[in-house]
Amino acid sequence: MPRPFRFAVYLDGTPSREAWQHFARRAEDLGYSTLLMPDRAIIGLAPIAALTLAAAATTRLRVGSGVFCNDFRHPALLAKEMATLDLLSDGRVDVGLGAGIGPFDYQQLGIPFADPKTRLERLEESVRIFKQFFAEDRVTFAGKHYAFTNLLAEPKPVQRPHPPFMIGGSNRRLLALAGREANIVSVMFRVPAEGIAAPNPLLEQQIAWIRESAGDRFEYVELSQMGYVITIPSRHVPSAAEKQGPPIPRVEMSIEQTIDHLLEMRSRYGFSYITVMNSAQMESWAPVVARLAGR
Repeated sequence: MPRPFRFAVYLDGTPSREAWQHFARRAEDLGYSTLLMPDRAIIGLAPIAALTLAAAATTRLRVGSGVFCNDFRHPALLAKEMATLDLLSDGRVDVGLGAGIGPFDYQQLGIPFADPKTRLERLEESVRIFKQFFAEDRVTFAGKHYAFTNLLAEPKPVQRPHPPFMIGGSNRRLLALAGREANIVSVMFRVPAEGIAAPNPLLEQQIAWIRESAGDRFEYVELSQMGYVITIPSRHVPSAAEKQGPPIPRVEMSIEQTIDHLLEMRSRYGFSYITVMNSAQMESWAPVVARLAGR
């Protein structure tokens, strides 16, 4: 039985509190499941404060990070922030964690951009710290990159045993970590040169890595992908942040073609959680959301 579709919208900026609350309420009214925010020094709003306001302005909309850069904050303090937000939103938080999208933000902040192995080791330890913080009264941790003793782990999140974790990426080790630990896996992939409907052996391999790592829990893992520009793609101008991040598939499609394609991607690969990239896409995708969300 395929997992039902749900949709998220990825927003990073607004000119005012009123506009931000309007975006959040509009996303909820259109049937989107989640509002996600980036964690970038070079773009947008600061995510924790903005997600808190979005949660306060809505009643059903989930809020989450897409994704927090692990190296920007101590994981125990970020776990406390996310537990607090989950408590104050009545259990509507998704926790997205990543090992860093690239060196750009690090350079702006004057933070060393470590090699991939080191950043992934830190992320692996952070996931363990998060899960301990959400489950235990006090946390003691001794790792290669983080160590602390008898830390008070309060407050506790509403969602038990913890809010859903989202981890995304493209390489084998990161997808293997996601398969082991995440509830949601966001797979970054390239569209084949032959076109979006063509066989994609690399994507098949990426799904196989997740499946192998997840083992018996694979059937409970939600696979996520970025949405595509539909109907009026020529009006979209990639932002500086998009140019500096992983590739986002951009293919011109009608609404009907998009629906058919998403059904095929779910049947072929298992993708059921679709993220669109801005407020303009949020509106143009509304008919797709209305047709597919929950089905």
